[in-house]
Amino acid sequence: MQNRRDFLKTAAFAALGSGVVINDVFGGESAPKLFNINKSGVNARMKLRFFPYELKLRHVFTVATYSRTTTPDVQVEIEYDGVIGYGEASMPPYLQKELGTMESVLAFLKKVQDIIGQFSDPFQLEDILAYVDKLSPGDAAAKAAVDIALHDLVGKLLRAPWYKIWGLDKEKAPSTTFTIGIDTPDVVREKTRECAEQFNILKVKLGRENDKEMIETIRSVTDLPIAVDANQGWTDKHYAIDMIHWLKEKGIVMIEQPMPKTQLDDIAWVTQQSPLPIFADESLQRLSDVAGLKGAFHGINIKLMKCTGMREGWKMVTLARALGMKVMVGCMTETSCACSAAAQFSPAVDFADLDGNLLIANDRFKGMEVVKGKITLPDLPGIGVVKL
Repeated sequence: MQNRRDFLKTAAFAALGSGVVINDVFGGESAPKLFNINKSGVNARMKLRFFPYELKLRHVFTVATYSRTTTPDVQVEIEYDGVIGYGEASMPPYLQKELGTMESVLAFLKKVQDIIGQFSDPFQLEDILAYVDKLSPGDAAAKAAVDIALHDLVGKLLRAPWYKIWGLDKEKAPSTTFTIGIDTPDVVREKTRECAEQFNILKVKLGRENDKEMIETIRSVTDLPIAVDANQGWTDKHYAIDMIHWLKEKGIVMIEQPMPKTQLDDIAWVTQQSPLPIFADESLQRLSDVAGLKGAFHGINIKLMKCTGMREGWKMVTLARALGMKVMVGCMTETSCACSAAAQFSPAVDFADLDGNLLIANDRFKGMEVVKGKITLPDLPGIGVVKL
């Protein structure tokens, strides 16, 4: 009997990972009984709560086009029969078109709040999230918040973290990069000294006139491998490829979005000539974009806020691998809630940039940690977070 129960539980995990509705595996009502997801014996319904939350950055954050000290954010909770799943929407101002504004996110979440009680079974992830996705053509960050909270809830009901539900080995989680923002040489040296002993790989934002100075300044402090994010900052393909060859000599190991997303043909030319792997960031948002980038990039950078959450993010990993592409998982400035959610599939990627929670001073959660530079996943169920 015990072996049969173990088999059924394993089958449930496999069903969730593949998008099969949990009740299809168990046949009608047996899933709630097996996992005791309805302890009160009443017809429980999901309830959604949310509130605005401003993320405060530890340092001024500068990329190729602007600087900021805060990031707008919305915290989300979905409760079902006394169990709470946590999610969040982070909306950096430069991505308002893709992610939404504070006003649009709050309005979207109000719509979800009004309809989520219609779903009596939180295990129906595909049906629920497909319905939520159709509520508007955009609002990616708001959709991600709902998705993350729902995954956290379901994982808690199953009493398992999502990396286990997806069949991943947490020991294979990679080191995360730590981002050094564009700044004066003195500040860059100071930031580099602060993190050089704690991380195994750094990430540098380039795309301005002082690119070489940035790299030389960091190299005066450390010889750690460096990932470069040009943030679409190079507009000439010949300049871009010359820079990439120079960067390889300086110990850079990958390049993210070297040119504007509107110059896809030029990016493809650079990728074909490049001695380093080239990853898409701004050129990529959702699952439907992935196939069209094969040949133009070596790999993709998946961010939950852009792709609407864990459900689609995991599908993007699977599709990219099927197409022979490399995979990176990234983040915005976020609390440990969203970063831990993204970290759940980090054992399946080549590069990780999950330092968003380390860049803020007012985290609300404890979740995945960086130990000696490496992503370390807790065995907590769901997305693996506890509220501080």
